[in-house]
Amino acid sequence: MREMINMIVVLTILGSVSGGLLAATKNWTDPKIEYQQLTFVKGPAIKTILEGASNDPIVDRFKISHEGVDSSFFVGIFNGEANTIAFEGSGKGFGGDIGLMLGVNLADDTIIGVGVTTHSETPGIGSKAKSDPSFVNQFKGMKMTAIASVDAMSGATVTSDGINGGVAAASQMYQNLKPQILEQLKAFK
Repeated sequence: MREMINMIVVLTILGSVSGGLLAATKNWTDPKIEYQQLTFVKGPAIKTILEGASNDPIVDRFKISHEGVDSSFFVGIFNGEANTIAFEGSGKGFGGDIGLMLGVNLADDTIIGVGVTTHSETPGIGSKAKSDPSFVNQFKGMKMTAIASVDAMSGATVTSDGINGGVAAASQMYQNLKPQILEQLKAFK
């Protein structure tokens, strides 16, 4: 009986120490992982969409929790006004989720740009959604309140539908969160 109690105590201590080390490692690596994602995955799309901003949108950002998920919003300051944001969305493609970055002018609710950040689409076919900007450029100028489907990429209908669906879902999220977004933007003026 004594051996069993000793074994339970030792296993409890080992489990607690291991759990504590894993939690500490996660807390230590989370900021580094976020920095890498912002620099190499999301950053290029953000900088392309908010090109010409007088600030660094990667630095000037805020988060809003919506339906249990924290969404990041990247602020673009143009002509001294923080009236443009970029934020994440996603859609279902042929190979899995397609990560999107949408830029919106808050003054008139128009899309200023869309960029694909991540995907698992077929190389050379669906992957063109990221490498060929002509597809996502069809969204420029659309109102966030009236998203229309755009012409599909040849041979990549499922990818095209996934991006259309992702933009439509992001539009709905934007409309729901616009009052909170405008409140957060006051800190950047």
